[in-house]
Amino acid sequence: MSKALSFIFTVMALLIAVSYWMFAMPTVANPPLSEEEAIIERGAYLVNAGGCISCHEGNEGLSGGMALESDFGTFYAPNITPDPVTGIGTWQARDFLLAMQHGRSPSGSFYFPAFPYRSYSDMTEKDVLDIASYLMAQEPVSFNVPDHETPLWLQRWTLAAWNKLADAFEGELPEVDTTDPKVARGAYLARSLGHCSECHTPRNSIGILQLNNEFAGATMGESHADEIDLEALSAWSEEDFAFFLLLGMKPDGEFVGGEMEAVIEHNTSTLTDEDRQALAAFFKSPRER
Repeated sequence: MSKALSFIFTVMALLIAVSYWMFAMPTVANPPLSEEEAIIERGAYLVNAGGCISCHEGNEGLSGGMALESDFGTFYAPNITPDPVTGIGTWQARDFLLAMQHGRSPSGSFYFPAFPYRSYSDMTEKDVLDIASYLMAQEPVSFNVPDHETPLWLQRWTLAAWNKLADAFEGELPEVDTTDPKVARGAYLARSLGHCSECHTPRNSIGILQLNNEFAGATMGESHADEIDLEALSAWSEEDFAFFLLLGMKPDGEFVGGEMEAVIEHNTSTLTDEDRQALAAFFKSPRER
């Protein structure tokens, strides 16, 4: 074989290997979804805790359509009712696991990170499947959501590279004492299921979260999410924070406004007292960087 052919085959092999590394579909389980009432009720709780309603609530159920304005375009929350044409009616368990833990659609394409799959990736498989069981038990709603409006350079296939860059440059989360079950539960709720970082943690110029500055506040488009790190909460007690998550009232007597008002109404106010206390314990716990 000539040197030229050898070089060509080497380059092709490298391209195939890199393509596989970037685009290969993850392997996930595909168990049957539950129809048990207790599982569906637990799924409903998790949907509230996970913030699904704040984005996906439409004119009827979770039919979507809400616009999220960002520095990278306008994204519309999809229909997540079990309508087989305009929603998720044909999804199986594996499709929920691919979407929520890997940011991939049933066909293998990439979701835009306006859907917080990078936070959801740390959710337990049970929580994902219980959410799936709840969603599939709801009434289907036929509603076509508008297409996302993104610049020409931002396509779904480019997210293969973006995810790899995010893996490399997101940074490390500050450590907290997760030997305390209360703090560990709060960390799971805040960092994964509740995905608080998606709004409250700054991003770099290509939208990658800077986790070493976790909860230091962030601006996206015309929206600003306040700082909720230890310094910002220095004057708050755990009781103050837990009460804020219930009613949206700050220690000075002022009520929260803006997008956080909807988060309080639809999400954190629906949590159990124990989960709100766990969130408060996590946000007030010491961090090591």
